[in-house]
Amino acid sequence: MITQPIKTYNMNNFIKLGFALLLASLSIASCKKDTRVLNETLIPVSTLTLPADQLALTLDPASDTTVEFKWEATAAADGDFVLYELAFDKADGDFSNPIFKTVSNGGGLETSLSLSHKALNKIANTAGIAASSSGKLKWTVLASKSSNIIKGSVSRILDISRPAGFAELPIEVYLSGTATESGTDLSKALKLKKNEEGVFEIYTSLKAGAYILTDKAGTGGKNYFVENGMIKEGDTPANITGEKLYRITLDFNVATANMVEIQSLGLWMSAYNAEIGQLDYIGNSTWTAASIPVEFFQFDWGRDERYKFVFHTSAGLQFMGSPNADNGSPTGQPASYFSVQPVSNDQWANTYKFAPAADRKNVKVEFSLRTDAPYTHVVNVN
Repeated sequence: MITQPIKTYNMNNFIKLGFALLLASLSIASCKKDTRVLNETLIPVSTLTLPADQLALTLDPASDTTVEFKWEATAAADGDFVLYELAFDKADGDFSNPIFKTVSNGGGLETSLSLSHKALNKIANTAGIAASSSGKLKWTVLASKSSNIIKGSVSRILDISRPAGFAELPIEVYLSGTATESGTDLSKALKLKKNEEGVFEIYTSLKAGAYILTDKAGTGGKNYFVENGMIKEGDTPANITGEKLYRITLDFNVATANMVEIQSLGLWMSAYNAEIGQLDYIGNSTWTAASIPVEFFQFDWGRDERYKFVFHTSAGLQFMGSPNADNGSPTGQPASYFSVQPVSNDQWANTYKFAPAADRKNVKVEFSLRTDAPYTHVVNVN
């Protein structure tokens, strides 16, 4: 007779399996206990306080003027926080697809928000209100909790009057013509730097001749010209008499051109509160100085090496310095340390520091506002 082998089981395996099943059942029970339905019920915003309904508003986008929007708070059914968005639509819109919306102050928690005339001008353009004309914008407040968004039960109208400007803003702008540094070859046209939507600038020289603006470095572009400080669409070239260096700023949002003559550029030291040398313009938005003597200023606490730059322009002095209010030694700093932008005339703020080796030596300086690269400068000890 053949005897079957008796199977043996490890008691430890039974214990481990039972313990695992117990943990799983406790986990399921715990999940069931903590599960609750999220109450997303909201009360719509029902009171708008500012601005007044049917307010007539003549926009001045070039100014710092703002319009304050305010409303009374609403609530969620469970008392949780409510987030707010200010929403705009066309006069006959129902806010099912707003033309523009933005969160309120405090990341959406506050019941107010200020918008600049420039922002409102862009919103009005999106609503189809043409430049140099008037039209109506409707606004309300959207309240939200989790995925539930509910529009206000009331809305108001703004009666907007827009200044001159372009409904379709160029993506790029180029400068070309006999008056320019690049001549009439459109493939070599000078590209302007885009500072923000519709706003462009370039630091360049213009000589006796004519120039045009175009949105394409080649044939087939849309052309513009400047007349009495206004940008106009067309092929009529603008004329220049004499040779000068300019900062040209174009704002297509309001169709304005600002041409400021640049008379000189100086290297300015904070401790002396004065310029210690001049840079010469060499073309392509670049200034250089081969050798400027530098001597740090002696204070009781040590020698001061801070500096920045200053333009003398037809509109007055314009200081150019660091984006940082305060800087340390340039040794080992990234390239961004030498970035340049317009700054205040504060004697000590937004300055750079010379390398220690520059004290009582001459330095070679290059200052570049080329539009195809970040605005920057380089200082080397001779």
